[in-house]
Amino acid sequence: MGGIDMKKIVPIVLCMYVNSAGIADEHFKVATVISDQTLAETAAAAPADRVSDQPVVHVESAEGRLGVGIVHRPAIPPGGPIQAIQHHHQSEVYRVMAGAGILVTSSTMAESVPIDADGYVVRNLTGPSDTGLIEEIENSQPIEEGDIVIIPAGVAHGFSEISSPITYMVVRVDPERLVELKSP
Repeated sequence: MGGIDMKKIVPIVLCMYVNSAGIADEHFKVATVISDQTLAETAAAAPADRVSDQPVVHVESAEGRLGVGIVHRPAIPPGGPIQAIQHHHQSEVYRVMAGAGILVTSSTMAESVPIDADGYVVRNLTGPSDTGLIEEIENSQPIEEGDIVIIPAGVAHGFSEISSPITYMVVRVDPERLVELKSP
C-alpha cells in the first residue's frame, strides 16, 4: 500500500516515545515489530460500508501505553453534519494508507456525549472520550495516502468529506495506561 515501507515506519513511531531522554526504563527494553502484512491484512478485513477501528497491538513503554490500530471510514459527501470524537488523554498519529478526505478539528464540540467508560471503545481503543458535532471548524485540511497527521489529546476531530474511502494506521499514545494491553 503506497510508496512508504510500513515495516520501517511503525517501529520508528513506536520507538519515538520509549523515553524522551534517550534512556529506556529497565522494564521496557523490548521492541515490538508489526509487519506490513499484518497491517495490510487488518485493513483488508475492515467492512467497506461502515467505520471500523481495529486494534493491532497495545504495549507498555516507560511513558505509558502505545497502541497501533487500523481505521477504515467509508466515503461521505460534503455538506452534512461533522461527526467528531475528542479523546481526553490520548494523542493520536495517523498514517494514511489509502483514500482521501477533509479532516477538520476544533477545540469544542456541540451535543457532546461521553462514550461508555466500561465499553469496548474506551477500554480497547481510545480511553475516555466524547462524541459530538463540530460546528465551529478551527482547522480544515485535505489528507490523502502517504500523509501523516498528529492529533493532540483534547482536540475534537472528524471528517467534513471523505471523497474516497479512507484507511489509516493510527498510533495512540496512552500516558495514563487506561487502554488494555493487546499482544501482537
